[in-house]
Amino acid sequence: MGAFLDKPKVEKQNEGGKGNHLEYAVSSMQGWRVDMEDSHTAKLQLPKLPGWSFFAVFDGHAGSKIAEYSSQHLLDVIMEHEEIKKIENGAEENEKLIEAAVKQSFLELDKKMRTISDARNGFDRSGSTSVCVLISPKRYYFINCGDSRGLLCRNSAVQFATADHKPSNPQERDRIQKAGGSVMIQRVNGSLAVSRALGDYEYKNVEDKGPTEQLVSPEPDITAIDRSTKEDEFLVLACDGIFDVSSNEELVQYISSRLAITDDLTSICNDVVDMSLNKGSRDNMTLVLLGLPAIPKPNEQAQEQEMKLEEQLRGMMKEACEDPKTSRGEPLDFSYALQAIMSQEEKIVGLPPGGGIYAKRTFLEKVYKEFCPEDESMSGNDESEISNKIDQNSSVPMESESGV
Repeated sequence: MGAFLDKPKVEKQNEGGKGNHLEYAVSSMQGWRVDMEDSHTAKLQLPKLPGWSFFAVFDGHAGSKIAEYSSQHLLDVIMEHEEIKKIENGAEENEKLIEAAVKQSFLELDKKMRTISDARNGFDRSGSTSVCVLISPKRYYFINCGDSRGLLCRNSAVQFATADHKPSNPQERDRIQKAGGSVMIQRVNGSLAVSRALGDYEYKNVEDKGPTEQLVSPEPDITAIDRSTKEDEFLVLACDGIFDVSSNEELVQYISSRLAITDDLTSICNDVVDMSLNKGSRDNMTLVLLGLPAIPKPNEQAQEQEMKLEEQLRGMMKEACEDPKTSRGEPLDFSYALQAIMSQEEKIVGLPPGGGIYAKRTFLEKVYKEFCPEDESMSGNDESEISNKIDQNSSVPMESESGV
């Protein structure tokens, strides 16, 4: 089920760039997990394919080796496929043939990784979900294997989102049972929370079944969507550490609200990761945000509203900090001050849609330190103690479902 730290590691790893009429940013955080098992790939321009790009998020479980290897080699396997070579040599893009090439590449990579010594000898039992997007001048090819998720925002709404591969899904359950397995507590054989993944070779040993008929299948679902340069705003790839605490619609609403305030995609990615931690995500978190040609621009009205919101929150924090004792007669701390503000959330004007008060917690921490610099509990920014205190008095979900 996964082990947790006493306090989360909140340092973020960032990456970003521009090209091919795209801009991207990546934010990764280890969070509460003992190890960081996420990996990603970001290629703005593919060799010999003008106008093509590739991005992917790999969410490892039971170790990071499969996720790391996949992030380093999946694109290479795809690029070596005959159908891709034909396009490099001037052939017309064929949607169905590309989909077949990508599916075959997943199977080839999974087979190749099985021959790596650690996996062959049983020393490495790790696996990884994968969500990717292969972008051509004409289309987005969404590629999904597991429960990481990709989505497209068009005209300020969710135009498309991948579907999670869960053991409880009828099609997945049927394959698992035909391979001699069972689905218990919504997990493969009561253990694995995803029904498709790279690696996880202990679930791929049924001798009379092909690679896509095993308890866990490495076959991705692929959806091709025609591009619309005048309507496509942004694209998101993220692991379940993000989607455990936000729906597709909530995430799009929140990102859209931040784009009205800033054009700094890295800042927005970091805000999403922080918000997810504040909402109660206990998993590693990785988010890729791709700005598309019709991405909204910041506007003064939204920026002014954000300033007014922060002025109101500052006033509420000041009021909460004026009484050095809580209602229970204990010394004031940040968790109590935050609870006092959260109890009045209906009075707060302009909280970010999809994020609510959790989206402003980092700002509130900063303001609290200004008003209560003598509070030594904030000197080390002990996120775990604060979060645990808040969890005792609120309905914030503090557990998330992981791969194992």
